[in-house]
Amino acid sequence: MQYAIGYFIALFIALTGVGAGTLTVPVLVLFLGVPAQAAVGIGLAFSAAVKSILAPAQILRGNVRWRTLGFMLLGGIPGVLAGSLLLKGLAGAGSSNLFHAALGAILVGTASLQIVSFFRPMRPREGRSDRSSLLAWLMFPVGAEVGFASAGAGALGSAALMSLTQLAPAQVAGTDIVFGLLVSLAGSGAHWFSQAGDPALLLHLVLGGAAGAASGVLLSERIPRRPLRLALWVWLLLLGGQFLFSSYRAWASPAPRGNAPAEVRSAGNPSGGVRAK
Repeated sequence: MQYAIGYFIALFIALTGVGAGTLTVPVLVLFLGVPAQAAVGIGLAFSAAVKSILAPAQILRGNVRWRTLGFMLLGGIPGVLAGSLLLKGLAGAGSSNLFHAALGAILVGTASLQIVSFFRPMRPREGRSDRSSLLAWLMFPVGAEVGFASAGAGALGSAALMSLTQLAPAQVAGTDIVFGLLVSLAGSGAHWFSQAGDPALLLHLVLGGAAGAASGVLLSERIPRRPLRLALWVWLLLLGGQFLFSSYRAWASPAPRGNAPAEVRSAGNPSGGVRAK
């Protein structure tokens, strides 16, 4: 099953250009029961492995704008480290339910933004003003989201580039792929340095992902990209809603009486048994 998950995630990445970290973490948590911090570390490392294959081709084609990438990294690298530290603190406190709520909110917000953008007409490149310097500020929260949930580098990074720069679509894709590779490397290093990872699971995902990427390259000319992207965002919207709903149920459900603290149970009856009448 782990090979199949890696295969289908990489297939979607190859066909749509997005979804490496956004897809991996919720799938690992929901279907394999991987703990939050380990899932994020694996998702970042898997994303870095996939994008390390794509990035050299983008560089050789001249699709990477290094000045723009520098602005993105100026905010993105500190952001991903901050997000990784925040997740580590939550995991240390045992707040997995809070992570599920935050991940659900991130997935719902990202998917909703992309669905709205899907149906909004795209402005011509000539009509955009170059505000690349704002990327240094905007990429900090994006990087924090990547470090916390392994999501957002592809979708939010490309959206920011299209809104704030005059880059052509190929340059947006190339610059964003290299940005995603570098922040994923920084984030996965932070997570794996704290021993939040599973090398065997990562290896299985990468092996399956290699086959999925190859299949995606062969099918990319035959399958339209836009409908698949829309289907991906709708599915992530449903996954995010499931995380939020399960989190709400966990908070709303009363704790079982048998789980009450021992000092509360013993206050009325030190022996812990049923009081005789």
